[in-house]
Amino acid sequence: QVRLVESGGGLVQPGESLRLSCVASGRSWNRVTMGWFRQAAGKDREFVAAVTWNANIPYYENSVKGRFTVSRDNAKNTMYLQMNSLRPEDTAVYYCNAGTTVLGSTARPGDYWGQGTQVTVSS
Repeated sequence: QVRLVESGGGLVQPGESLRLSCVASGRSWNRVTMGWFRQAAGKDREFVAAVTWNANIPYYENSVKGRFTVSRDNAKNTMYLQMNSLRPEDTAVYYCNAGTTVLGSTARPGDYWGQGTQVTVSS
């Protein structure tokens, strides 16, 4: 059974940091680009970041460049999103995705999703 499980969300103040994790199981993910998407209340789900399977090449949506860092550990089937200098507008449910197709500064999601983890940035 294919599973993606996110963790690490929470409530933080503006300027603080969080690290999200996504553990993949059920098949080999080593040759699959993986990504993070987010969905704020009342808005569409949007691309945040992605990382390729081979060279660990990262891609970012413009508003998170310089603040977020995406990485993966293929040996652990785990992808990470280090989020620094968080802003209230980063508040959303963050979803892990497998099979992401990067299209420049955006991406098309693949078929596999995690259940999401809530990130709230508020003073």
